[in-house]
Amino acid sequence: MGTSVQSTQPAPKASARPVEQYDAIIIGAGVTGLYQLYRIRQLGISVRLFDDGDGVGGTWYWNRYPGCRFDSESETYGYSFSKELLEEWDWKEHYSGQPENERYLNYVADKFDLRSDIQLNSRLASAVYDERANRWDLEFEDGRRARAQFLIGAVGILSARFTPPFEGTDSFKGRSLHTGSWPKEPVELAGKRVAVIGTGPTAVQLITEIAKEVGHLTVFQRTPNYCAPLRNSLVTPETQERFKATYPEIHKRIRETPAGFAYDFDPRKTLEVPREERLALYEKLWTQPGFSKWLGNFHDIMSNREANEDFAEFVRNKIRARVKDPVVAEKLVPKDHPFGSKRIPLESGYYEQFNRDNVLLVDVNETPIERVTPKGIKTTDQEHEFDIIVYATGFDAVSGSLTRIDIRGEGGRTFKDTWADGPRTYLGIQTAGFPNFFIATNSAFCNYPVCAETIVEWISDCIKYMREKGFNRIEPTPEAEEAWIAHAAELASHTFLSDTKSWFMGSNIPGKKRQLLLYANSAPKYRAEITQVAASGYEGFTLE
Repeated sequence: MGTSVQSTQPAPKASARPVEQYDAIIIGAGVTGLYQLYRIRQLGISVRLFDDGDGVGGTWYWNRYPGCRFDSESETYGYSFSKELLEEWDWKEHYSGQPENERYLNYVADKFDLRSDIQLNSRLASAVYDERANRWDLEFEDGRRARAQFLIGAVGILSARFTPPFEGTDSFKGRSLHTGSWPKEPVELAGKRVAVIGTGPTAVQLITEIAKEVGHLTVFQRTPNYCAPLRNSLVTPETQERFKATYPEIHKRIRETPAGFAYDFDPRKTLEVPREERLALYEKLWTQPGFSKWLGNFHDIMSNREANEDFAEFVRNKIRARVKDPVVAEKLVPKDHPFGSKRIPLESGYYEQFNRDNVLLVDVNETPIERVTPKGIKTTDQEHEFDIIVYATGFDAVSGSLTRIDIRGEGGRTFKDTWADGPRTYLGIQTAGFPNFFIATNSAFCNYPVCAETIVEWISDCIKYMREKGFNRIEPTPEAEEAWIAHAAELASHTFLSDTKSWFMGSNIPGKKRQLLLYANSAPKYRAEITQVAASGYEGFTLE
């Protein structure tokens, strides 16, 4: 596990408020947390879910910026655990938008009466493990205290918002917004001078939506992306009925595919296929909706650099064809990283926005941002004046949502110190030295709810097993944790993902160690691995 690091942070101050007692506490009311609450309640033990928002939904509660929507097919994103839920809910779009997604998760909370065990407006300040009692002591920012044998962090992989440390951010006299905490009330954009910093998937959705509304839009781009057409449409009544009639087949299929989507890679090697035939497949994929261009392509585009470049140049030419100004087009064309080494943004008219007279693209590699000023943003060549600055600058992914909380395990070790050089887990589910603390987040490259259900069910079954066998605590052995970390690093070394600056590698955060933050194995193989560990009596864990 490495050398023990004792924290120098002061211990949390005790509160005078009474301590609420539970068997299990869940942090986070998103897709994973709601299902985790449902499953834990079925064990017949006391449980409470806490969330810092004033509504349920997680990602779909916080990210309400214009244009926010699924990039997964709606019928594959919804929960699969309830036949009644599947029959009752109608998806309006093939790639559902944020308002509908938030309504869906509220519908789930109401249908299964989850709200009676949910406490909203509760931001966790600290969680300290009591070694003598095998209990976690939690304190929230409002002074509320709670105690439980099991603590489950369902905090999501993209929830710790990141704003670059530009000089002068607090000096701006206009309005500053982050896409990850967009306000509920409408933001008046009509006629405004707006800056968007970032061109990742979130920014692509936002820019496409607001360019036609604002007075002038300036987009500050660091890294251009390989954006591909989403091709969204309404779900017809006939299609909705087909979904409902074939959900078992849909869910079986997405559990068998590598990434949990309804796509299969072409088994042929790219460069062994004649060029005309390759281009014909590329064109066919390009006309299809969703991630088919990425996950339905030749299987070796993510392992063979020459194969990857063949398709990457196809995408670049698609971009060039849509942007009228060739100088602007070249700025929007990615040349510094392989296709698929960053999550592919799916778009619905993004590139055409740069043909508008009211949209300006600023390449911050050519003219870096020097500072934010009271009037706007100062680059090396001029000061741009704005009414609104939008930071579409992403998240401290995977680890940030946990390391920003004061979590203390055995011997006072802090989670932040333990994960200082990157996530340290066994199976992505527990960290040595933090007994009975489960990390309920999707650590595999997988369509989120598909893997979330798997992890939730594993954790629930583990707690059931412990209670039936009379165990009070569980944690990984240091040896099992080290072996898992080495195994994950070996898998990561065979991908292109380390070739670029992205949240996959943690390299979007200054000072964060470059390390693949997700598990680079297929979803079925990951599911098989954690299932085997459970079937063996939780090999690699110490149970007491």
